[in-house]
Amino acid sequence: MPAPAAPPTRHHPGLPAVRGRLPAVLLMTGSCLPVLGAVLLAPVLPRMQDHFEGVTGSAALVPLVLTVPALSLALLAPFAGVVVDRLGRKRLLVAATVLYAVFGTVPLWLDSLHGILLSRVLVGVAEAAIMTACTTLIGDYYSGRVRDRYLALQTMCASASATLFFVLGGALGAAGWRAPFWLYAVGLLLAPVMARALPNPTTAGLGVSTDSGPGPRPFPVRRMAGLCLLTVFGAVVFYTVPVEMSYLLDDLDVDSTGVIGAVTAVASAATVLGSVVFTRLTGDPRRRLPVLLLPCAAGFLVMGVADGLPLLIAGAVLNCFGTGLLLPSLLTLAMSRLDYADRGRGIGLWTAAFFLGEFVCPLVLLGGKGALGSLASAVALLGFVTLTVSAVLLPLARRTAVPLPRQVPEQR
Repeated sequence: MPAPAAPPTRHHPGLPAVRGRLPAVLLMTGSCLPVLGAVLLAPVLPRMQDHFEGVTGSAALVPLVLTVPALSLALLAPFAGVVVDRLGRKRLLVAATVLYAVFGTVPLWLDSLHGILLSRVLVGVAEAAIMTACTTLIGDYYSGRVRDRYLALQTMCASASATLFFVLGGALGAAGWRAPFWLYAVGLLLAPVMARALPNPTTAGLGVSTDSGPGPRPFPVRRMAGLCLLTVFGAVVFYTVPVEMSYLLDDLDVDSTGVIGAVTAVASAATVLGSVVFTRLTGDPRRRLPVLLLPCAAGFLVMGVADGLPLLIAGAVLNCFGTGLLLPSLLTLAMSRLDYADRGRGIGLWTAAFFLGEFVCPLVLLGGKGALGSLASAVALLGFVTLTVSAVLLPLARRTAVPLPRQVPEQR
């Protein structure tokens, strides 16, 4: 029987010098870039539709300008994870941030809808690399409760920035449908700061053993498969309110853009509050998952039976509070199951699962609406499914936790 590995010492000469808050700020900002791509253009889609009305198939192609980066990200994040592990996190992040700015601003000069659509696919490629690298670096730089707090902060920043970018997109859209694309140039400002301020993580510096014995080191597929499947479902739960709220309000004869914006902001604030509460939780995140799904399910059920605006808002707030707890819990659990050598690939798979759930979310609700006759009924059904998933996870959560990779001391 091999001797147990010696515990890591408190001093690691090669440990990245993560001093101050700047590295964390850069990683949080980088994590918001894919959110910008997801919501920025929503307010200007009608203007873009008018501009390209003479293009065959524009009714279907223009909405894809908004959604195709998420699909591209979902498909390519696992490959980005492989590149992260082989070529290095920081190098890929800096290069992808530059490409994000280049591909993101291309529509400013294109007048071909198909060309713009291709540029949006390439934006998704860059987003896959950025999101995977940022999350992986959080795992590299920090550990313990500090890492959990930063993963929760990542969720908070994404939720808050979604509302901000939606407002900015609408304000810039007043100058024309091309104007919001200028915001993608922020990547050119971020990349050089990232190159200078982010240290290079090394296995030696992190105190991680790279001795995997003879032959190639196998990737822990079994550790990640079930969690990635659960993350797809979790993303559907997470995005239902942001994606469907305006339609639910319309069904209640609420068509004021001001009211829609206010309700969306309130729901986003509930998500942020849930993420803040997450940072106060202790214990095994796997044991908490069944409980954290309950407010998500309850919120859906309230929204499904709501016959007025106050009840709909109450259900949305309850649901979003739950998703603010759920998302960082899933990400923390994924991170805890990955060793340094596997972290890029593992986070790439997790990211792909999450954005796949984002992409299929409206399709799932559309199918439920077609089968049940109303969107509210489809949301209520999703609530029942969420309760079922919680019940299925409960006995699994009571099992002894799988051995986790060796962690380094907490880095502040």
